[in-house]
Amino acid sequence: MLTGGCLCRAVRYETDAEPFHETICHCRDCRRAVGSAGVAWFSVPAEALRFTAADPTLYASSTGVQRGFCKTCGTSLTYQTSNHQGEIDITICSLDDPAEVRPRDHSYTSDKVRWQIVCDGLPAYPRLRPAEHRKRA
Repeated sequence: MLTGGCLCRAVRYETDAEPFHETICHCRDCRRAVGSAGVAWFSVPAEALRFTAADPTLYASSTGVQRGFCKTCGTSLTYQTSNHQGEIDITICSLDDPAEVRPRDHSYTSDKVRWQIVCDGLPAYPRLRPAEHRKRA
């Protein structure tokens, strides 16, 4: 069971699904939404994510995209896109124990900030990882 939530603990979640699409995203939208050089995400089937306290507030950040965050403290929690219906992405560092889910690669490195050096040995893709490297639980 993976559990997590926001900084102020108003929004809490849990999932017993196996994570997939573990990545550190460097796209401009993710960086702006979180205020960071990259955002570590993992995916689960949307029906496997349960909110056990308040629900996150949703923001339509672009066409077909909903980002979930805590309306009290602002913690970025989720990302859903109509391009991958039935999936929801969760910020790895909102987990109670972020060490439980490890990123497998870097995505959208073509958008990374110029001063950031990706040197952790993980595969790095200019956009999304190639289809043959995508796995789903």
